[in-house]
Amino acid sequence: MRRAGHLSLLFAVLALSACQKHTTRPDCPAGKVCLEYGNNSEVETLDPQKSMLLDDSAVISDLIIGLTTDGPDGEPIPGLARSWETSADGLVWTFHLRDAVWSDGVHVTADDFVYAYQRILNPKTASVYAYLVYILKNGRALNEGKVSPEALGAKALDDWTLQLTLEHPAPYLPEFTKHLSFFPIPKHVVEKWGEAWTQPPHFVGNGPFKLMSWSLGDHIEVDKSPTFYDAGRVCIDRVNYYPTNDSIMAERRIRKGELDINTSFQSNRIDRIRSNMPGIARTHISLATSYMSFNTRDMVAFRDIRVRRALSEAIDREFITRKLMRAGQAPAYAFVPPGTAGYRYGAHVFWSGQTRARRVADARRSLLQAGYGPDNPLTFQIKTSNNPDSILISQAVQADWAEIGVNAKVIQNESQIAFAAYRMRDFDVGIMNWYADFNDATTFLDLFKSDTGGQNYGDYKNPTYDALLNAADQEPDIEKRADLLSQAEQVMLNDEATIPLFFVVNRNLVATKVTGWVDNAANFHRARWLCVKPG
Repeated sequence: MRRAGHLSLLFAVLALSACQKHTTRPDCPAGKVCLEYGNNSEVETLDPQKSMLLDDSAVISDLIIGLTTDGPDGEPIPGLARSWETSADGLVWTFHLRDAVWSDGVHVTADDFVYAYQRILNPKTASVYAYLVYILKNGRALNEGKVSPEALGAKALDDWTLQLTLEHPAPYLPEFTKHLSFFPIPKHVVEKWGEAWTQPPHFVGNGPFKLMSWSLGDHIEVDKSPTFYDAGRVCIDRVNYYPTNDSIMAERRIRKGELDINTSFQSNRIDRIRSNMPGIARTHISLATSYMSFNTRDMVAFRDIRVRRALSEAIDREFITRKLMRAGQAPAYAFVPPGTAGYRYGAHVFWSGQTRARRVADARRSLLQAGYGPDNPLTFQIKTSNNPDSILISQAVQADWAEIGVNAKVIQNESQIAFAAYRMRDFDVGIMNWYADFNDATTFLDLFKSDTGGQNYGDYKNPTYDALLNAADQEPDIEKRADLLSQAEQVMLNDEATIPLFFVVNRNLVATKVTGWVDNAANFHRARWLCVKPG
């Protein structure tokens, strides 16, 4: 998922200014426990099938729960499914649902899941995550309009029993089913209100909290839901989520006690934060990669591998991670980050062992061979979101490219505008992060499959790459599967399909009075597991 992704264009400018107006902690009802949660950016949507943003997910996952859900450590645990079993061939999974209700008192049934999966695969929904649900039998065919919804491998055997039939074995399915794309939605509400079902007057969830209000540019308020199946173990009575576009302002609000949590901080301020607020900065290895994408659809120059390679070679990743970021990020010469389960590392760009001086010389030579030099300089724009880290990175890359004779102009946009532009291919080169949706290499490698759609920003297509990933899907042997995935990554890196920059470190600010926080690579911290000590 994206950090600071595509948000509402209509309210983008308003949100930037309004989000900083709230400078005092709101009143917490007497005797209640409240959590003030800095959530990085404005939420775009509370529709789990239309979201692609981590900041959306932080709220949605407190309002709706899927078959499985995130435990305190980010690992999958039973959610709406109290148990499940799998057929011998790994293709048929049968989930037994617990007795649970939506926040309006209507029972959650297996049909709510079937309805949700049919909806996300409906081309009219235009979900960027539809490809994840291709794992269900006939999922792709349904998304392409080739079969009827009834052909999908999702059946309600009765109100409390859901049967999923897969296209191929997927032992990691419990990781999938805690993702937004596999959440149920309240059929009776969506059919009544249509696209307006996520508005506060109509929203219905099944999670530990219920939506109370949503003030664009200010905050979203959720209260503990008395209808949640495990409400007795939820400590917090109210959560207020704030868009904190200005990370330094958010840092100050943490220091003043106006926020209890902020989901990011400016990386190069880590020493200052540790000195001024001991014990507040939380860093941890992340399942995430920072990278750059080329618009190969519209930019002829980027269809030339010599140009893509030259631009990637010229970037000084060591300077970016050690001098700019300084929070433990590691230079990336591959795409799948360390810590990914069941993966065999070894894939890398072939020039990674060369000195930077050698890489710069190679880059200049490659550009000349491609027809770009002093008399015909390569000129384009770098489009980036306007958070401080992205700006620093883009400026460093701009300087590196100037060293090889490239004229790159940095264009800063609100995060929502930048990522909307990436989806529409309204960019030359873009900077983005990818955070794992589940702990498996495919969450990274599937980004570059030819059928991925909007999130394959560079429109990379290679039949060999697709075939290797498809073969990995069908391979039951874990070691052989790992080899196939590694081969696929090497193919993609040989094609210079993207520019991996560095492997990300999770960065959170957590007040010492917040309890229940468990650092984890996935960086999932659901509010149901947290509490706030008085004072």
